[in-house]
Amino acid sequence: MDSATPLPARALRRGQRALDLIWQAAWAAPDRPMRLARPEFPFWRKALSVPAALGVGLLAAAAIAQLSTLVPIGLAWALGVLQVLPLLVAPVRPLTAWRVATAGMLLTALAESPRFPEPFWPWPAAGCAAYLLLVFGCALSYGRRVSIGADAVVTLVVLVPAVLLTGLSWLVLAVAVFVVTLVLLLGEAIHSRREAERSLVQAEEQRRRDLARQAVLEERSRIARELHDVVAHHMSMVAIQAEAAPYKTPGLPPQALRSFTAIREASTTALTEMRRVIGLLREEDEAVELAPQPGIGQIPDMVNTARGAGMQVDLSLTLASGTPPAGVDVSAYRIVQEALSNAGRHAPGAQVAVEVVQRGDRVLVRVSDDGRGHGRRPAPRAASGGHGLVGMRERVAMLGGTLRAGPRDPAAGGGFEVWAELPVDLRGAGGGRELLPGGD
Repeated sequence: MDSATPLPARALRRGQRALDLIWQAAWAAPDRPMRLARPEFPFWRKALSVPAALGVGLLAAAAIAQLSTLVPIGLAWALGVLQVLPLLVAPVRPLTAWRVATAGMLLTALAESPRFPEPFWPWPAAGCAAYLLLVFGCALSYGRRVSIGADAVVTLVVLVPAVLLTGLSWLVLAVAVFVVTLVLLLGEAIHSRREAERSLVQAEEQRRRDLARQAVLEERSRIARELHDVVAHHMSMVAIQAEAAPYKTPGLPPQALRSFTAIREASTTALTEMRRVIGLLREEDEAVELAPQPGIGQIPDMVNTARGAGMQVDLSLTLASGTPPAGVDVSAYRIVQEALSNAGRHAPGAQVAVEVVQRGDRVLVRVSDDGRGHGRRPAPRAASGGHGLVGMRERVAMLGGTLRAGPRDPAAGGGFEVWAELPVDLRGAGGGRELLPGGD
């Protein structure tokens, strides 16, 4: 608050805030269920409900027995019910239960004041125990603002009238206020800790979503850079053919010559714009890749490198005549690379089988391990440059293929398997499917 504000105005604002806190606790704050147990333990909440109800019954009987020595039996029953039985609804309506019990405590002081003018403690021990539990539940459910208001309500509505009506000493009042405040602070501290834990969990979930989104974007950028050479080659061929057409076929009409010129200019412009876009996708500290993109033909070299690093890898490579389209060629290599990297990281020492087969218009890629080594602490990620299953999903989706990644059937020996089906005909690409997704 501004220090230049006059003192009466500051005192008025503080008084208004205090009255608002009291009003919220006594009447205006909405009720909500109490969080007595974590959601992952519903059994214990149900199992403890019957013993808790029996305990409330015993507290009520004790309170009524003590009150019956001070007031008529009918009034003792009414006051005992108001003080203790709200505990039964406290798990679902903690604030309402506390308000009812507060009224019961006040009515008890009013009922006993004409009979006992000497200083004494007007409430039964069982009623006080129940009331402290209700105070704790309110602080546990609502936190600081309602706790401050509840403390003020207990002091002004229950304890101070008891001093004025029954002759309760101010020292006892101070002790009672201290105990109630201590219980409220304990409940508020637990509430604050739970809220902090909940905020941390939400922040961690958001961080994981952001990392997953970032991994997808980075992988798509990497795929785009890898396919740049493929697309650039085809566009260059278009430009060269359009440039050479008039020389190969003399005597073309002017309209055809203009068409070939437009094709050459359009393809040259497309190449220029593509280089600019790829330059934007490249990281600031990333060097330009001059080496040709790898393909299925380089998979044996990659397997030999993995064997040299200590992995046990069996390779089966069966391809039809000719080379698959460049996109399929690069993607098959990258899928095998990422799968081998994951196997070496999550299942060190396992026997890994790599199978790449071209059947008709499909290239099938299968990488599986026998399960040995699973459960150990993962080794550091190998420098494959990709994002594991995220990269596989993006490549398969780009080609319109199918990906299956997950644990193998225990009857088959267990382990983990990555299975991808890539179409050789890419005219219908872009609608890939994913089955049994697994973690990286």
